[in-house]
Amino acid sequence: MTVRKSFTIFICIVIVSIVSVLFLSIDSATFDVLENTNPMLLSLAILLVVLGWFLDACKFIFLARAAGEYLSLRQTISVVWINYFGSAITPMQSGGGPFQIYLLYKYGVSVGKSIAITLVRTLQVIFLLALVIPFSIVSEAEFIERHAMLKWFVVYVLVFIVLASFILVISIVRPQWIKRWSNGFLVRMKRLGILKPKLLLGAARWANREIDNYSTNIRLFRSTGRYWFMLSVLTAVVHLWIYLSIMPCLIMAAGFNVEYMQCMLAESLLLFLLYFVPTLGGSGAAEGGAAAVFGLFVPWNLAGVMAVAWRLVSEYSGIALGTVIAIRMLGWGGAEEVMKEETERLEDASQ
Repeated sequence: MTVRKSFTIFICIVIVSIVSVLFLSIDSATFDVLENTNPMLLSLAILLVVLGWFLDACKFIFLARAAGEYLSLRQTISVVWINYFGSAITPMQSGGGPFQIYLLYKYGVSVGKSIAITLVRTLQVIFLLALVIPFSIVSEAEFIERHAMLKWFVVYVLVFIVLASFILVISIVRPQWIKRWSNGFLVRMKRLGILKPKLLLGAARWANREIDNYSTNIRLFRSTGRYWFMLSVLTAVVHLWIYLSIMPCLIMAAGFNVEYMQCMLAESLLLFLLYFVPTLGGSGAAEGGAAAVFGLFVPWNLAGVMAVAWRLVSEYSGIALGTVIAIRMLGWGGAEEVMKEETERLEDASQ
């Protein structure tokens, strides 16, 4: 599927989702409430988005410094925006990485370091989202108990935290174990007929090479670059707090009181799950899920409008800017080449 076609499908899904959410939620009373929206708080929500972009760019700067590279704010803000574009046109938001790696390489960062920087940046986001859950369980146990769906989501995230933390620690302390497990997994895939026997050796070599590259760059973060790495972690915490504040800000702008920790819990669960939604950019699930989350705090006739507003401010704006960056720096043909190279790299991995 071409990049242009993927982007068109994403836009179509978004339009259908928005129309569906609004059709199922709004009524005549919706517009009466919207007339009294606080413009100052709406402006604050937009300011939080801009501040979030700045902090995200700083994360790239600090991770690059941890890896011994130097990047400017102007360079990294482009990396931030193009990530929105790449994530929008691929399932489970997986396409942001190749575009980030391409720009980082263009700015003089080696491919190996670029992969490590983008991987660590993504892991920081996922783990911090997951870590919101334990704090929420302690402070908002009654809120979770009242909503059965939240309880199941919390259990799912807690299982992920335990497994992912275990694998992450092992990958740092004992990378040879990861190699052994990876090779064992590939052999099992061969026995099940999923992986062709002639491709087994190539796949194992690729996996071992990537694990070695990962270990080398992680050691770099832990040694000479540990202070910059810790600064990136601190920045990631502030960035997530800023991003999670957009939703309660919109709720307050509509004239409703909101328990901040409850809203943060529900929003973090939604954002965490969107990383694993198979639609392009999580579209469809994001709009519907956001409406469900807003429905916990505002009347249903406002939930749809607020979900669309939240997506417009926090995501669609970044996707629009990322699209401009991608077309201006790459063109549709160049974007196609980036995705093609990523596909070929994955195909080579299986050979």
